[in-house]
Amino acid sequence: MSSYEYDEACVEAFLENQLQLLPEKVAGTYEEAEDFLESCMAIVCENKKEVLEYLEEEMDIVGMDEEEVLQAEEVFDIGDGRYLVVEG
Repeated sequence: MSSYEYDEACVEAFLENQLQLLPEKVAGTYEEAEDFLESCMAIVCENKKEVLEYLEEEMDIVGMDEEEVLQAEEVFDIGDGRYLVVEG
C-alpha cells in the first residue's frame, strides 16, 4: 500500500535525482529534501504495480506503457523495488 513514510533511501533518492522533476534544486540537505517531500505529500509505492495504480487514479496515463510511466519525471526509483511519486 502507498504511504507518506519517508525513510533514508526515499529521501536520498529524491535528493540525488531532484533535477529530473524540477528545473533547479529545492533541497541541498537531507532535512530540506524530507521537508519538501512532506510538503508536496509524495507517495512511496512498494512496487511497479502500485505506481501504475496510483497514477491511473491521479494522472492521465492512458496510452502510456509501464516503462513510460516508470520513466516519468514524477517517478523516482528508490533502488530497492520501491518508487517515490513526487507531484511537484
